Amino acid sequence: MPENLSCPDGAGAPGPVPLLAAKLAAAPLPEPVLVRPRLLARLDSAVAGPVTLVRAPAGWGKTTLLASWFRGGPAQRSATWLSVGPADGVGRLWPYLYAALATAVPGEPAGAPAPGSGVPGALAPATGPPDQDTVERLAAALAGRAEPVVLICDDLHLAADPAALTAVEFLLRHADDRLRLVVGARTDPPLALHRFRVSGELTEIRAADLAFTDDEVADLLSAHGAVVPPAAVAVLRERTEGWPVGLRLAALALRGHPDPASFVARFSGEHPEVTDYLTAEVLAGLPDGLRGVLDCVAVTEPVTGDLVTALTGRDGADQLLAELEQRIGFLTAAGDRPPAYRCHRLLADVLRAALANRPDDRVRDLHRRAADWYAGVNQPRDALRYTLAAARWADAARLLLDHWPALLPYDRDEPDRPPVAAPPEEQIRDHPAVALAYAVDRLGLAGEPTVDGYLCVADEAAGALPEPDRTRLRCAAAGLALIRAQAGADPQRARGAADRLLQLAPPDVAAPPGPAVRAVARTALGLTELGAGQLAAATDALAAGLVEAGPAGLPRVAVVAASRLALIAALRGELRAAETLAAGVLTGPPCQGRPAGPDCGYAYLALALVATHRDRPVEAETQLALAERSTTDGSGPDRAVFTVCAARCHSQLLADRGDPVRAYQVLAAARDRLGDPADGPGNWLLAAEAELRAGQGDLDRARELLASRAAGSTLVAVVLARVELCAGNPDAAGRVLPDWDGPTAGRLPVAVRAEAGLLDALLAQQSGDPRRAARLLERALDLAEPDGLRRFLVRGVPPVRDLLVAHLDTGTAHWPTLTELLDHGDRPQATGTGAAAAGPVRLGGGTAGGPAPLGEPLTERELTILRYLQSVLSNVEIASELSVSVNTVKTHVRNIYRKLDATRRRDAVRRARELHLL
Repeated sequence: MPENLSCPDGAGAPGPVPLLAAKLAAAPLPEPVLVRPRLLARLDSAVAGPVTLVRAPAGWGKTTLLASWFRGGPAQRSATWLSVGPADGVGRLWPYLYAALATAVPGEPAGAPAPGSGVPGALAPATGPPDQDTVERLAAALAGRAEPVVLICDDLHLAADPAALTAVEFLLRHADDRLRLVVGARTDPPLALHRFRVSGELTEIRAADLAFTDDEVADLLSAHGAVVPPAAVAVLRERTEGWPVGLRLAALALRGHPDPASFVARFSGEHPEVTDYLTAEVLAGLPDGLRGVLDCVAVTEPVTGDLVTALTGRDGADQLLAELEQRIGFLTAAGDRPPAYRCHRLLADVLRAALANRPDDRVRDLHRRAADWYAGVNQPRDALRYTLAAARWADAARLLLDHWPALLPYDRDEPDRPPVAAPPEEQIRDHPAVALAYAVDRLGLAGEPTVDGYLCVADEAAGALPEPDRTRLRCAAAGLALIRAQAGADPQRARGAADRLLQLAPPDVAAPPGPAVRAVARTALGLTELGAGQLAAATDALAAGLVEAGPAGLPRVAVVAASRLALIAALRGELRAAETLAAGVLTGPPCQGRPAGPDCGYAYLALALVATHRDRPVEAETQLALAERSTTDGSGPDRAVFTVCAARCHSQLLADRGDPVRAYQVLAAARDRLGDPADGPGNWLLAAEAELRAGQGDLDRARELLASRAAGSTLVAVVLARVELCAGNPDAAGRVLPDWDGPTAGRLPVAVRAEAGLLDALLAQQSGDPRRAARLLERALDLAEPDGLRRFLVRGVPPVRDLLVAHLDTGTAHWPTLTELLDHGDRPQATGTGAAAAGPVRLGGGTAGGPAPLGEPLTERELTILRYLQSVLSNVEIASELSVSVNTVKTHVRNIYRKLDATRRRDAVRRARELHLL
């Protein structure tokens, strides 16, 4: 292509418009080039539709992705490129667009026009703004092509020529589906995208899609010659949130670095090259009003419109935050009642560093305003943090004394928030409780060793305070000592600390602070017992804590207890109770209308286990994904339980889907993360690995894993009995099978009892005693029926089907359940992506993927959204999870309702389950 092309003068144009060849050529690729097959494949599939939008903030690799896709496309694909610039205003953009498209239209277009049609055999160049005749001739020429033309417009958000973009929309509608527009932009370009969203003709690729995965980070580092320990790869991806430019800058700095692990641990937005890039590409040009809103983000996040109004005194903060999200892109909204905005980590570092250079009184005033706002909305933990940051020591001491039960951190769910400065010694002398307030804040963030020193200072000073402050400070110190003991992963020490706290509030003391003390102590003790795998003891303690939390007015403590009780109920197979508890957590604070936290993660995990027990793999996958997104890798006495349960659930789903290699990798990763967990979680992890190995025919190794633990765990004993039965050793299976229906069996998990009963029935059948087999199976069904336990029946050992078929003739009280199970196994299932693969253990050996019996089948996107409709997420939250607009979700929901003949979400989910779409 020549370096300079000129179009003849157009009507009303002042002269020829010079066309720069560089704007019509793909941007050069940065070296080294990292090929990202998953995104290239996404673009390949996206251009089946008319419009593809690759939208992300600066530095997310939009141009690199589009250029690599453009250069590496198949020879038969006709594609053309245009780089849009800020100078492409009125009358200047259209000649470029026309020239880019004209190069793809041959002098004699395929499917030549009929004589007299008015379409020329060759297109003349265009100048100035588009005129209708020129646009129609181009549309007709494109329509005459055999294959579509792909027009890639990079940086189209810079376009300032409405007439040219209107012409492009005309071409999209009237070129007989022979034009594909692929757009790269930082913000939504000035096109009528809403029309394409509504019609389902728009594919959107956002920052979440462009973010690097761990594997891609490792590939990028390797391509740059940067050698880092494997564990540092995930740390770097987390610190940059997968931001491509941040990763590339880190990779360049890591080449030849003497201590790469230390560099990664310290990498932040204050790295000079990162600061320069973000300042020039993101912050430059922002008006003072928007920059002032970003200062609020630097002070506290997430932020809402109400909080920004409190910090700045400006009305309309919701609109300002939405404008910032659209304009700079490094702000992410979560929830919709109202939305809370979170800043990208590296940009937050830059903002905080800039704020540190402001006058101290200005920064402290912002912290004071934040503290007052959080106190007003009854969030004492945040109120305490910003009160300390504002150096309001007396207020911090009073907050601690009045609200200490709500201030104790049960987990570290804010690991990246910087701690506040320590209070001066004279302030601690004047306000002893401020020492404990500071200790609470430090423990909640990082579990600093200095916590113990402040704890001792507060404990010693308590005697000098008048009542009731003396008792309150002693209770607060004992509560913090309990949390501190839990952080040391010493269950025995934690139990002793809980007992000491309970001594301050005997059961017969109903007046404050008695209920609050007991709620804190019981709940913390329950977390300790859960972490040790003692489900019965954990249930007793957490239930007592939940009862006391209500009268004490401690909603946070109640949510902690309820979320863990939901998980325990799901582990035990008490699925209805698990659903009720989890729903209570997810429909109330802190999960409703704001970013989900650890407690929500436990509730989602409980629902994932419920769905797994009921053999609903798609629902289980959805809930598990929500659980893992909601819960950070912070520490807590029961964190190992979450990790093990999530890994076991994920592994089972992968194995059911026919992917045992990944299933084993999930379990191995959990084991590496935890080291040697306590007996309870350790046994669950061991049982999961044995189940997986047995499913692959490695019965000897499965038996070896379980043999030494069977005496101390009923779960392990049941899994071992199943392994022995599969190995053809019924005698060995009978010896290890626990007493599942005797006088003391009521404390055993119902899921374990039901499966043990099934195995016992199989053993009776194999021994030639059909009557006993029928009686045992009926008892196992009695246990399973109330909560809908299904997985142990449909994914049990191969003889289960024959046993269930024979049981139909025994006068069973579970005829509907048995016929449903047998019918479900005999027909194909339209369970969609992620459904369990059929295998020899499936009832009837059916295979997944059959069409749903609908007049009009659901599309893949509709199936995806249908799975989210089972959750408590709103349409806005579903849109955020899928990185699409809320209007797109609403359109798909309407289509789902129409196809399923439903008018409400509940009816649609019920109908989908009847059709085995879920």
